Amino acid sequence: MSTYSKSVRWGYMSAPGRVFRQIAVLMSVAILSACGGGAETSSNPQTSNGGSVGASSYTGPVAQTTDIREFQVNVWEPLRASNRCGACHVPGIQSPTFVQQDDVNQAYAEATPLVDLDVPASSRLVTKVAGGHNCWLTSDAACATIIQNYIEAWANGVSGGQREIQLTAPVIKDPGATKNFPGTSSDFTATVWPLLTANCAGCHVDSSPTAQSPFFASPVADDAYEAAKSKMDLNTPSNSRLVVRLRDEAHNCWTASCASDASDMQAAITAFANTVSPTVVNPSLVISKALTVGDGVVASGGSRYESDVIALYEFKSMSGNVAIDSSGVEPALHLTLTDANSWVGGWGIELGNGRRAQGSTTASKKLSDLIKATGEYSIEAWVAPANVTQEGPARIVSYSASTTARNFTLGQTQYNYDFLQRSSTTDGNGEPALSTADADEDLQATLQHVVVTFDPINGRRIYVNGVFTDDMDPVTPGNLTEWDDTFALVLGNEVSGDRQWAGQIRMLAIHNRALTQEQILQNFDVGVGEKFFLLFSIGDVIALPDSYIVFEVSQYDSYSYLFSKPFFINLDPAITPSSFPLQAMRIGINGREATVGQAWNNLNTVIGGAGYDPLTGQVLSDRGTIIALENGPASDEFFLTFEQLGSQSNAFTENSPLTPPDLAPPPVVSGIGVRTFDEVNASMASLTGVAPTVVQSSFQTLRQQLPAVESLDGFLSAHQMGIAQLSIEYCSALVDDPALRSTFFGAFGFTQDVSTAFGSGDSPAKNQVVNALYDKMIGLAEGASNDLLDAPTRDEVKTELIGYDLGGALANTNNLFDRLTSACPAGCDVARTQAIVKAMCGSALASAAVLVQ
Repeated sequence: MSTYSKSVRWGYMSAPGRVFRQIAVLMSVAILSACGGGAETSSNPQTSNGGSVGASSYTGPVAQTTDIREFQVNVWEPLRASNRCGACHVPGIQSPTFVQQDDVNQAYAEATPLVDLDVPASSRLVTKVAGGHNCWLTSDAACATIIQNYIEAWANGVSGGQREIQLTAPVIKDPGATKNFPGTSSDFTATVWPLLTANCAGCHVDSSPTAQSPFFASPVADDAYEAAKSKMDLNTPSNSRLVVRLRDEAHNCWTASCASDASDMQAAITAFANTVSPTVVNPSLVISKALTVGDGVVASGGSRYESDVIALYEFKSMSGNVAIDSSGVEPALHLTLTDANSWVGGWGIELGNGRRAQGSTTASKKLSDLIKATGEYSIEAWVAPANVTQEGPARIVSYSASTTARNFTLGQTQYNYDFLQRSSTTDGNGEPALSTADADEDLQATLQHVVVTFDPINGRRIYVNGVFTDDMDPVTPGNLTEWDDTFALVLGNEVSGDRQWAGQIRMLAIHNRALTQEQILQNFDVGVGEKFFLLFSIGDVIALPDSYIVFEVSQYDSYSYLFSKPFFINLDPAITPSSFPLQAMRIGINGREATVGQAWNNLNTVIGGAGYDPLTGQVLSDRGTIIALENGPASDEFFLTFEQLGSQSNAFTENSPLTPPDLAPPPVVSGIGVRTFDEVNASMASLTGVAPTVVQSSFQTLRQQLPAVESLDGFLSAHQMGIAQLSIEYCSALVDDPALRSTFFGAFGFTQDVSTAFGSGDSPAKNQVVNALYDKMIGLAEGASNDLLDAPTRDEVKTELIGYDLGGALANTNNLFDRLTSACPAGCDVARTQAIVKAMCGSALASAAVLVQ
């Protein structure tokens, strides 16, 4: 391993003496954002990370160094509580005594060997609790994350609040032979599946009353196989999650011996693994050395603005039923998950199907207390809505008591974000709400950074992906004095459980200040989730030790990885490489090149020389790509391949195109269709002579109810209702305009009562109306022989509207005119005359003769 390392500034620095060399000029390629700072705002007083429950005020010797003082404030103080480590790790009870009460300097000496300030997650204090050692919550992972946060805060304080990421050479290793899951489930069906269906079908099938995903006990073998892949390790069967849950966690063992059940499961997975031949890297490839995600340098956190955070959820625990509040502001507002399977890879929770996360009313009270103290606040979240059809509004984040009482709610209604807030100018349910404009469709079913803010000057505001949506608060800003401190914070639903939201939340922060545009953009640029720098060694290929191609890598979701922004760097500060070519770089996973997601296969550049900076390296690309997860972050092994790197080359051969199979004849497509919404509107305007602007408001209301595609298969009854409503709007405008109606119908008694205007029987006046509608909306002039093909005949239209056929005989006693005059003479005045003409017009205009094309 190289003795060199390079450091990248990222929000906090390592403790003094742990960094070989600082990079002052930041690498934009690796999202190496500027340090510290951020836009200015008035800050709250600094709040401790924890509270010393049952611990008295410290009266011992003062901290001898700045480092000890940071340990005291950030680690010793919260952990010395009697409900945490203070009950045991003190003199006379249990060693090491890292929380002894009488001398913080001695406690520091005891704690130092247990802590890794460079990689806090690797600290013995963290891993011990993660393994089940005396967690004070219901989730070991949650307690471990809390302690990790304490240690990170210690490192922050030592460095003045800046994180500096140290690019350290990984262990150099060649890609190994990897067993990959077969494309078919046949061997799984013969080995593992019978054990799962016999013993796990009580929960892990979607039809179970107590259904728990993943559904690896599904009666459909292919479905069970897909669900079980992430729970099996073919390369080390004993590490399979299916085995670990039985062996180490005694999870629903089916006999009296969990060890025996775990052994049976391991044997079944081993039998399956034995049917799989390992994949070996093609020896002709030009490749880098190999890495797993765990070999990378942690790059998460960034330079976020968090001076006024009072509740923070990063969802790092990834197990258990507690989402911890890592803000450090007491009381900690931890959230209880209704389903421990809510976690998603890369830090986050998935809500929907009855899932929600809720805090206690007691701990939630701090939101009311601290926000009312400033009179302003912000809700900041990274969310990925599951779809854009949710109504309600569905509750993403809510501080409330029911569907009719809340302090605030961030919700979703289709493509809109909704912001409800109780104040002196809104009601107890937070209405009227501030919502994003329908036409903007700001909410999308993808990962988005959404921030809502309130302050007494600007009122409520909504920002999406760092940009103000320009939607203005419908009420003047009020005050928050009427907030109720007995409400509870809940994610993904209302506390009453009847306003479900479906989607993922990857991060949530509640600030008791309104963030500025600059601060919001700063936090958006940092991004979200667990990230790593993966340093792929290429020193042996180019004969230059300590040379690496570095990617920023994150687990994008439970099914994939995100690789982005590669750059080249040599960790030896004295080296500036001479120029060498790099062409067609690809990502390999588990012994073979990934079949999809190759974003750099057209890369053609020269590394070194004037293009290389010893401090920041050399940017290769600003692109990113998604690579499918296969065996899981702990096992998936990555490497890089090149068509040319330095003096070595290997021509890449594209796969031969597959011979397309014979396809069945396509279904017969209708030669006719329907007019879409804009075509319907234009047609009705043209046929009636009414300008579209006259009915513009009604058209915009009905627009989403009109056909969006021409296919007859997609035509619904709701479409016909919308067309009927729009036709009445046009016909009303036509009849109400004396000039237009005279042009369309000729001289007709629009100002006379029904009997005078229409006459009786098969009258000329009735025929005048019918013929005008037919001639101008449906067919051609009377007597023409080439009426439109398949259009209704004049005889059919006349019979439907007034009951008489072209010969003058009564052919339909249920005609439209008789139905509209059944109450005559009562009420059959001038208004009824015009209403009858409008109805006849609407019937013709909304007919298939106008709609079909």
